[in-house]
Amino acid sequence: MTQDIPGDKDREQSPDLLEHPSYEELEKKLTETEQKVSEYWDRIVRMQAEADNLAKRAERDVSNAHKYALERFISELIPVIDSLELCINNTAHHDHDTTKAVVEGVQLTYKLMMTALSKFGIQQLNPVSELFNPEYHQAISMQEDESAAPGTVLSVLQKGYSLNQRLLRPALVVVVKTVE
Repeated sequence: MTQDIPGDKDREQSPDLLEHPSYEELEKKLTETEQKVSEYWDRIVRMQAEADNLAKRAERDVSNAHKYALERFISELIPVIDSLELCINNTAHHDHDTTKAVVEGVQLTYKLMMTALSKFGIQQLNPVSELFNPEYHQAISMQEDESAAPGTVLSVLQKGYSLNQRLLRPALVVVVKTVE
């Protein structure tokens, strides 16, 4: 005696339940899915690269901000240093005791300021007897001088300054010209 299993008659009566998509259809769907996955993967890789680039750029910007934060402040102090130097150079020739004391005080102040500035990466450019470098020097005039090589800085009219190798102000110089 055979026992009827519920649903057997339904399967026999509806043959479309046993039908599956054709191999070509499955292959087409698989290919489409693989293409979508590939596109998504490319997007993910590009997004990751863009995120990495943004992080590096932000890190570089923050580093530069820290490195050059003093630039505006130092630009305001440079004229003060120039005034101290002028005071030292113009009063050093007097013999009066009061003048000597003032000059010594100004010299000490100047040395303290230059020491403090050097601690923060500020360098003074005083290129006397060096070769003229247009990246750091600005030639004001040229003079003949047989004792120095052509292209050498003969004198400095105004010292230059740099902050962490970034030029704040070029040195104003007189350069030895070629004797013809």
